Amino acid sequence: MINEVLADGKKRMDGALTSLENDFAKLRTGRASTSLVDQTVVDYYGTPTPIIQLASVAVPDSRTITIQPWDKGAFPLIEKALMQSDLGLNPVNDGKQLRISIPPLTEERRKDLVKIAKKYTEDSKVAIRNVRRDMNDTLKKLEKDKDISEDEQRKAQDDVQKITDDFVKKCDAACVVKEKEILEI
Repeated sequence: MINEVLADGKKRMDGALTSLENDFAKLRTGRASTSLVDQTVVDYYGTPTPIIQLASVAVPDSRTITIQPWDKGAFPLIEKALMQSDLGLNPVNDGKQLRISIPPLTEERRKDLVKIAKKYTEDSKVAIRNVRRDMNDTLKKLEKDKDISEDEQRKAQDDVQKITDDFVKKCDAACVVKEKEILEI
């Protein structure tokens, strides 16, 4: 039973870490990345559709993203969706593909992005601590129901704390890497 609680907790904490990595992928750094536009949704014939399902997205160099729609009728729809997104990107339509030039970030914008990255990290840590609380509550309930002994419960809570500390360290390490990436000129 204890192993099931620990395995479930690890899985949920890993989900929080994965969510953090997805949030980091959406943060704009000085480099072009397809993840910047992956989640942008286009109103394609009345259906909200992600750009990656309508076009091939590529990064030919570190400052440019190209989007080549498979349907020529999707050009204006994708262009409009990119203009309306909060990414601050201006696509250029050359008839064959959309080109997006990624301007260099200002120092002020870099600092704002670092703050956002730290907020994402803190949110993930809170989620991990919530999982820890749930695991400890489950262990206490097992002990109360006499399914495990008090000693087993205490040892399991120590294991839960070690797992929690490990995942918090992983979050902090990911934040340090992202912060370095954002501040890199």
